[in-house]
Amino acid sequence: MGKREKNIIAKRLVHSYLSSIISIALVLLLVGIFGILAANAGAVQNYFRENVKISAILKENVPDLHAKKLQRQLDLHPAIKKTTFISKEQGTEEMRRLLGEDFLEAFESNPIPVSIELNLKGEYFHPDSIGAIKESLLKNPQIEEVAYQESLLEVLNNNLEKIAMAFLVFIVLLMFISFVLINNTVRLNIYSKRFSIYTMRLVGAKRSFIRAPFLVKSLFQGILSGLLAALALVGILYLLRNEFRQIFSIFQMELIAAVLGGVVVLGAVICLVCTFFVVNRMVSLTNDELYY
Repeated sequence: MGKREKNIIAKRLVHSYLSSIISIALVLLLVGIFGILAANAGAVQNYFRENVKISAILKENVPDLHAKKLQRQLDLHPAIKKTTFISKEQGTEEMRRLLGEDFLEAFESNPIPVSIELNLKGEYFHPDSIGAIKESLLKNPQIEEVAYQESLLEVLNNNLEKIAMAFLVFIVLLMFISFVLINNTVRLNIYSKRFSIYTMRLVGAKRSFIRAPFLVKSLFQGILSGLLAALALVGILYLLRNEFRQIFSIFQMELIAAVLGGVVVLGAVICLVCTFFVVNRMVSLTNDELYY
């Protein structure tokens, strides 16, 4: 065999190996993207829940000083994440933006009361919990009314639960599809070496001896593919961070790091498992089956 032919064969082998790595890396990249979203799904749900406001409207005769004292008391409530004091002037300004400058002409005096806006913690964002908190607040003699959109709470809770369930099903399907795609890539890569496997078997090589180099190669292939996918994920997150800064602020960095590490481990494990079964299948091929 001439030098030129050897170079051509070497280039083809390198091209085949790189194609396999890139194909597996792209599949792992897709898994990693949805893995990051799934890992932070709880944080995203809490973000939406904790941004729904509940208004504690105070009685007309409650002065600002007493209202701010009540606000400090509410800040200590275990179910409340944050409170915002809305003075009569602030409330009036908000109503002007909604109803127009002349909305007060219909009243003899300013009817806008002092209020305190509450943001609940995500784990308390349920009809029963909110109902209990409302009853507890109304027992305070300074609070006239507790206002919130009950329909919005129900719709948000139902939709978030449906989205979480759909996301879980999608992740399971994606994992299955990923395994099938990576298995096909590994199988095609090993299938091209079926004659070498058959020759090794003819000279008396044991299955473990035949499998060993393929398993080592697949391990490096899986790790390298996983690292490429992890690097691509880091790049995508970096590019998107400026565009979606508010969403990224609620992502948990430790969960993202765990997903990146999981992508590398997943690549190595899937490649090893697929290689193990594919090589065993190739070792069992008869002479006739080698050509079909």
